[in-house]
Amino acid sequence: MGIEFTELTPEHSVATMPVEGNTQPFGMVHGGAYVVLAESLGSFAANLYAGEGRIAMGIEVNASHTGSASSGVVTGVCTAIKLGRTLTVHEIVVSDEAGRRLSTVRITNFLRDKP
Repeated sequence: MGIEFTELTPEHSVATMPVEGNTQPFGMVHGGAYVVLAESLGSFAANLYAGEGRIAMGIEVNASHTGSASSGVVTGVCTAIKLGRTLTVHEIVVSDEAGRRLSTVRITNFLRDKP
């Protein structure tokens, strides 16, 4: 996927992903690739928040794709909506190099003790 994290905290995380290698047959980024980028950001942020001895497990993901990219790099910006005792919710906005929103993803993670 070529994902590179540039910021990583429970509250705010950023990562980039190249378009090349992540496209569907028509040459645009595959919607699933946007979700992989977003879920990676949200899951890492939730696991950082969970802390030592706990893990975050994704229980829901929702994506609305509103644009497409056919070249360059896309950027995901992850923002915490809720950081609770047993649940986290993050919103991830994926944009192209011009700052145009391409996808909005929300992920909910359940926090539990490690088995």
